[in-house]
Amino acid sequence: MVDFSLEVSQNEYLSAGAGEVHAVITVTAHDVGTPAGGGAGTGYAGTGDAPAAGGRAAGGRAAGGPRAAEVILLDCSGSMDYPRTKIVEARRAARAAIETLPDGVAFAVVAGTSSATMVYPAGRTLVEASARTRQEAAEAVARVRAHGGTAIGEWLLLARDLMATRPDLIHHTLLLTDGENQETAEVLDAALTACEGHFQCDCRGVGADWKVAQLRLVASRLLGEVALLREPGAMADDFRSIIARALARGVDRVGLRLWAPRGAAVRFLRQVSPEIDDLTGRATQASPLSHDYPTGAWAAGTREYHLCLDVPPAQVGEERLAARVGLLVGDEEIARTRVRAVWTDDVELSTRIDGVVAHYTGQAELARAVQDGLAARRAGDEQTAVTLLGRAASLAAHTANDEALARLSRIVDIDDAATGSVRLRRQVDVLDEMDLDAGSTLTTPARR
Repeated sequence: MVDFSLEVSQNEYLSAGAGEVHAVITVTAHDVGTPAGGGAGTGYAGTGDAPAAGGRAAGGRAAGGPRAAEVILLDCSGSMDYPRTKIVEARRAARAAIETLPDGVAFAVVAGTSSATMVYPAGRTLVEASARTRQEAAEAVARVRAHGGTAIGEWLLLARDLMATRPDLIHHTLLLTDGENQETAEVLDAALTACEGHFQCDCRGVGADWKVAQLRLVASRLLGEVALLREPGAMADDFRSIIARALARGVDRVGLRLWAPRGAAVRFLRQVSPEIDDLTGRATQASPLSHDYPTGAWAAGTREYHLCLDVPPAQVGEERLAARVGLLVGDEEIARTRVRAVWTDDVELSTRIDGVVAHYTGQAELARAVQDGLAARRAGDEQTAVTLLGRAASLAAHTANDEALARLSRIVDIDDAATGSVRLRRQVDVLDEMDLDAGSTLTTPARR
């Protein structure tokens, strides 16, 4: 059983004529165990809306459990043989992941090349993990060989077809590649569109020949994460960790339902913790004034979302409901909170920036500065690169993002992080650059 709660952080005060509202929605899932005979929550733990900004929403509970399906998409293209340790370690990592699967978890292993081929089982279906099937899968993985090209869209489409054989389960895919996708952007986009909502996908790139932007696109569209594996030997432990986290997600089809009044417009809704992921374009209309935003499957933990909307300005002294945010599990809304707008002529009130909103605004700017700064560096525009990476260093320092500062320090010499005074390094390891790029969306939690 998982107990959810909602909390809003915002400065609800706007100056006369203003209409831009910012709020951070904190969603926390508390693992409260599974009582005997327990089931999903039946609604709010109370009636009406939640408290206004700064208060906790009425919570709701949802049932969880190990109802999982796992598909491992293993890059077996020809480049995985150079050096040969890559394919050897990929096979070892896949076996480690298989060994991690508890009895009853449905799974399959796919070899990804210019097409997608079943490694185990032989047919295009899922099998339940047991001592026998884990052993058979490990033996099948040991026989895979590297050949051919890289067509990630084909791999994902096979994963979708496999998941469709068990629609009752929580679907997760682990994708490993060492190279650039050879499909056109249009082909990959069509595959991602076909797969959205069918499974979540965590992506790993090993070595220096894959494209961070490509895997970040896949992970973002499929509600997963992307990371660099510097050495082939790191794959096995990482695979175990990914599988363990995926299996801990016992509540599926969690989403946010956002209601905004007539005349209002959502500028953006993005996840800002534990990493940045823009949800704005994923909205589906639930009613004339409400839209749903998927967030995938959940384990116990906290995620935070930055909402920005434009509302029609009102007279000084007026207060309006700027938005209602509900938490969905499946089709049931189990918690709700409110975002307010209050117009004032008190300059001190209207110019005050909520600390949590300010923190995550800085973290989003940090991610953009890193990505754009690295792009400028690759293009040979050193002046722009220094300016942007210096800004990134300053933002990392002010938001206490020590991991980002450590990654930045391998790309630039930081003279003064607080002021953003940096110098480009002449010799940079390409893996350090990729690590900074891949980790740019990771954030630090706001201090409260």
